[in-house]
Amino acid sequence: MTDYLFQTVSTIAVGTDRVLTLDGFCKQLGVSRPLLVTDSGLVGLGLIDPPAAALAAAGLEATVFDEVEADPSEAVVERALARLRQADCDGVIAVGGGSSMDTAKVVAALAVADQPLSEMYGVDQIAGARLPLILVPTTAGTGSEATPVAVITTGDTTKAGISDATLLPDVAVLDAALTTGLPPAVTAMTGIDAMVHAIEAFTSIHRKNPISDALALEAMKLLTHNLLTVLDEPHNLAARESMLLGSLFAGQAFANAPVAAVHALAYPLGGHFHIPHGLSNSLMLPSVLSFNASAAGQHYAALTACLPGSVPATAEGLIAWLEEMIAASGLPRSLEAAGVPLSAIPTLAADAMTQQRLLVNNPVPVSESDAVRLYEKAWEGLR
Repeated sequence: MTDYLFQTVSTIAVGTDRVLTLDGFCKQLGVSRPLLVTDSGLVGLGLIDPPAAALAAAGLEATVFDEVEADPSEAVVERALARLRQADCDGVIAVGGGSSMDTAKVVAALAVADQPLSEMYGVDQIAGARLPLILVPTTAGTGSEATPVAVITTGDTTKAGISDATLLPDVAVLDAALTTGLPPAVTAMTGIDAMVHAIEAFTSIHRKNPISDALALEAMKLLTHNLLTVLDEPHNLAARESMLLGSLFAGQAFANAPVAAVHALAYPLGGHFHIPHGLSNSLMLPSVLSFNASAAGQHYAALTACLPGSVPATAEGLIAWLEEMIAASGLPRSLEAAGVPLSAIPTLAADAMTQQRLLVNNPVPVSESDAVRLYEKAWEGLR
């Protein structure tokens, strides 16, 4: 037996139109003037109007900040914080994908903590508390609604993570109806992102524990049994809800048993080529799993029991199934197809080495020369 600590979101609410009940959670948390963090795309689709109207009908004065961009920058965070202070908001709600939720987390902490954003990067660096925080995902992938992590773009090609239990929200609201309008590519990317969270949590060499294992296995079952269904049937609410639950469970798992080399090698692809995070993970997944098979083969074999159909209980069986699923989802199958030049690989490998907080969790140590070979294999892709 070994000691372990498991932390997660306090309250989870699941159901169709749950987003219309945000006022009740606000009142429970003592929030009367929430900052509603989202992006202009969701505003344009009208997804923010119903919850905003429900908040207003309950007498809550919500201020909408809709300037979140993919891979949110420090400037976006600072603008959201300025809006919060200008409106004297006393709580934060995010309705959106991982970018909106990460922005909301950091803003909720900055509003209370007596420290600049630059001092929060790293592990357990937040000095104070935060404002009440409610997160409502509109994608089934990042799991940010159940993690203490936020990733912020710090420069033209660089990102940095904040990992601190302070960022765990008070409430996560899962409403499948919010995900039905996602483009198929986004559904596929985010779904595979969640699978990577589950796989890497299950094989992490640090803080892996029975609770994270159980969540990772159930996440893999829900995600792999429903991703292709929601791609074929976008308005299948039961399958959409299963994807949201799978994403949540995977988020809870990797929040406690952290991710590793797939993510470490994916981040430079986003920083240099603005490839969406879920797609970056999808592109690196097969090569990294093959690299890890010598040490994590038994764990990979165990994961095959979660997959639909008859899959050989081997690492090769898992990798082959995932390659077929990636192909069926219609996503690019190589770095070359995603527009990454072969000449960029040395730079990508050097940048990946800066992600040591992730690489230390990998079942097999990754050197810079290993990273070069992994990128080269991903550049060739699935043939």
